[in-house]
Amino acid sequence: MSIVAKKRCLAKPFLKWAGGKTQLLMEIDKRLSAELRDGQIDTYVEPFVGGGAVFFLIAQRYELIKRFYLFDINQDLVNCYNAIKNDVEELIEQLRTLEENFLRRKESEREKFYYRMREEFNHDRDFAKLIFLNKTCYNGLYRVNKKGDFNVPFGYYKKPTICDAKNLTNVSKLLQKADIICGDFEQSAGYIDEKTFVYFDPPYRPISRTASFTSYAKEDFDEESQVRLAKYCRRIDEKGAKFLLSNSDPKNEDPNERFFENEYKGFRIETVKASRAINCKASGRGRINELLITNYQGTFYV
Repeated sequence: MSIVAKKRCLAKPFLKWAGGKTQLLMEIDKRLSAELRDGQIDTYVEPFVGGGAVFFLIAQRYELIKRFYLFDINQDLVNCYNAIKNDVEELIEQLRTLEENFLRRKESEREKFYYRMREEFNHDRDFAKLIFLNKTCYNGLYRVNKKGDFNVPFGYYKKPTICDAKNLTNVSKLLQKADIICGDFEQSAGYIDEKTFVYFDPPYRPISRTASFTSYAKEDFDEESQVRLAKYCRRIDEKGAKFLLSNSDPKNEDPNERFFENEYKGFRIETVKASRAINCKASGRGRINELLITNYQGTFYV
């Protein structure tokens, strides 16, 4: 019998994040391990927290998890999570001011205001400005150059919600359960044992030679990193932990590509449909295949 909290999920991701899992939540939820559902898991670890959609789902539905450890190599993102956790009222006030200053301007003035805030953010790394830029930049991207400077252009939205005070308050309450740590995914090893569930959502392997967007941090997540991650999954499997990993399916472009079959041999690899929303061309968006990889078997829930 699964131990699932009978309450509505109040907190939701506060940032739009490339590769965010909101649109895959139903598929992921169906594939969570029986040990997690039955209360045998007491620790949840997410080594690439990003937008945090899966964390928000699990933290609000599975009451017997005692410890949550969220990691990301993006220092700006981790600072933003910790600001919401520790001082959400101050953050809300700053966002309200930014929202008022932005929305009262004409479109041409909004664009100038956006680029001024972008320049300021690249100097002071202020977390309120990070949320502002995320809500007003093109397509909600977070992208940086090799120097670590945020470089996404203006987004031309008519009335973006910059300050969602209610959700930020709910997020802050939920984050009281979590430790949020800046670091490479392998730094999560010390928090993982046989009573841990780990969800991996790494920067995706490009689905084509031209689709190489991996710059969520100034350090690229390259092919060598993908191989290192596969080896790390075997390490935590040996510890007895349960994991679920999502990634792009290279067979979208090359039916003969066998990277995941080779690197994750022995694990369960499933193909699911997902919407690709972040692409510079509308023709490049749509339904594609993604992979969900687990180190456990079992009947999946509907």
